[in-house]
Amino acid sequence: MNSPGSTPASSPPADPAPVPGAGATLTAGPVGKPPAGRTGTDPLSRLRRLADLRNLSLVGVLAVLIAVGGFTKPDEFLSTDNLQLVLTQASVIGVVTVGVTFVITSGGIDLSVGAMVALASVWATTIATQEYGLGGILLCAVLVGLGCGLVNGVLIAYGGLVPFIATLAMLASARGLALLISDGRTQVVTVDPVLDLGLPDSYVLGIPPLVLIFAAVTVLGWLVLNRTTFGRRTVAIGGNAEAARLAGIDVKRQRLMLYLLSGLCCGVAAFMLVVLTGSGQNTNGNLYELDAIAAAIIGGTLLSGGRGTITGSVLGVLVFTTITNLFALNNLQSDVQQIAKGAIIVAAVLVQKGRSTP
Repeated sequence: MNSPGSTPASSPPADPAPVPGAGATLTAGPVGKPPAGRTGTDPLSRLRRLADLRNLSLVGVLAVLIAVGGFTKPDEFLSTDNLQLVLTQASVIGVVTVGVTFVITSGGIDLSVGAMVALASVWATTIATQEYGLGGILLCAVLVGLGCGLVNGVLIAYGGLVPFIATLAMLASARGLALLISDGRTQVVTVDPVLDLGLPDSYVLGIPPLVLIFAAVTVLGWLVLNRTTFGRRTVAIGGNAEAARLAGIDVKRQRLMLYLLSGLCCGVAAFMLVVLTGSGQNTNGNLYELDAIAAAIIGGTLLSGGRGTITGSVLGVLVFTTITNLFALNNLQSDVQQIAKGAIIVAAVLVQKGRSTP
């Protein structure tokens, strides 16, 4: 026991007196939670907000185009038949755009999609193929698309060719082969089940079957890109292929699969075009590569890779198809239409460049 007046040997030091006004200046929050006022500032949240903003702006553009069509040609543009026509025309290029979106997201490009559609449509409508009925035509179109995609993928992934050169060579080759098979003639389809798919009697609740196919491809494409390992690997390769390789991703195999996917979409689109036109010809799919790439870019898919959006691409397709329909109804020349599309592409790329600049 300490004697009176002695100082305790191990007395803990007293806490310092609080400074007035500084008691709540620095308050540590729970571990693992962001500080107050910083929620949603991570890059993923920013990308989501940008994507939502872009999609809303495309919806706004689409609404303006519909308003213009309703004002200039109310009876023709807003009719049920015309709206069904717009959706049907959007369906064919829309399926192609889904495949192109995957390729661009990975940092690649596919300039041969229009030529692949032409070749698949011609090969699927030869007299020999039509003898196998609807199933034979569909299977042939899909196999031709896959075959072209396989050639592109092998040349790019394992041959080391630049995607621009490889797909440009496929564009020329597929167009030439389509011309050779068809001999420059239109091959008329005589298979009734195929032709019946384009008639109003085959509509489901007023929706053409081709639109339903487009909707199914869109949903599947969105799920694959956003909810599967395949989609995450596609984005990773587009962002940094070398880093993806070091992380254990087989970059060559992934690129091969992506061009196979693009070819598959072209084969399906070729069958849809055969249903829509009732024929196959070597001029089918003309400038589809321009429309598909443009729709993907204005929809928010980054041209340099690393970011892709199926929803934005579909909205881009609808915008371009509506513009085409408005030009046709108002008897405007097609050259002005192509100039307008080119201007939209340039504007979209400049916007992307401006947003990516620090």
